[in-house]
Amino acid sequence: MIRTWAPDDFWQVAQPLIPVQARRRQGGGKRRADDRAVLAAIVYLVQAGCSWWKLPAQLFGVSRSTAHRRFTQWTVAGLWEQLHQQFLHGLGVISEIDWSRAVVDSISVRAEKKGDLTGPNPVDRGKPGSKIHILCDRRGVPLTCLISAANTHDSQLLIPLLDSVAPIRGRRGRPRWRPDKLHADKAYDQPVLRAEVRRRGIVVRIARKGVESSERLGRHRWIVEACLNWLLRNRRLVRRYDRKAEHFQAFADLACTLLTYRRLLKATK
Repeated sequence: MIRTWAPDDFWQVAQPLIPVQARRRQGGGKRRADDRAVLAAIVYLVQAGCSWWKLPAQLFGVSRSTAHRRFTQWTVAGLWEQLHQQFLHGLGVISEIDWSRAVVDSISVRAEKKGDLTGPNPVDRGKPGSKIHILCDRRGVPLTCLISAANTHDSQLLIPLLDSVAPIRGRRGRPRWRPDKLHADKAYDQPVLRAEVRRRGIVVRIARKGVESSERLGRHRWIVEACLNWLLRNRRLVRRYDRKAEHFQAFADLACTLLTYRRLLKATK
């Protein structure tokens, strides 16, 4: 089970990024759980969508409390963002990131236990929820993701999304973090946003309200909708059970990591 959910090539990238645990004093106490087994358990939980207390711990040889504690520690250390970045570097080096166009969109999910960054969902009868905002390239590779309350307007996360893209190495030249063009729907149609995007050297392709039809817009936006659907195959994102916003953000980052890893695996075969 451990090799199934944390394959060798995935573990080789993750192992150097995992924070080094301080050595215990010599003496008694339980042996420390294997980091690879814990990582496999967390990956399983993200994809299966179960709660921590329903995690089949016996399959991985780690306790549920250990898996949760290690997940919290790794989240604070920024492991999931770093892991996503490493797989993006892998795609960039083999020219599998298409910088000619980036697309942005979001999706709302229900928050069962409320918590940080939750709010009344206008498309779910005002029930508490959160949004997952995603920025992907022309091929649907997730470059970055952020979460917000469900009642946060999409336009408020556009600039933070663009600025959260870390430099990605390519086959040659300097690392890139800015696409040539940015496509977005009418929710982002604001003069201030257009000016800010242009100031970053990006050509703006935001649909204008009352001018452009949805059919024409969908020629380019379909890929981000597909990317969101791929991310939601990780069932832990379909419903938010985490009170802490940083934990839900970590699950979203890990889902992006798994999608990027599979894309890299497919490209190198």
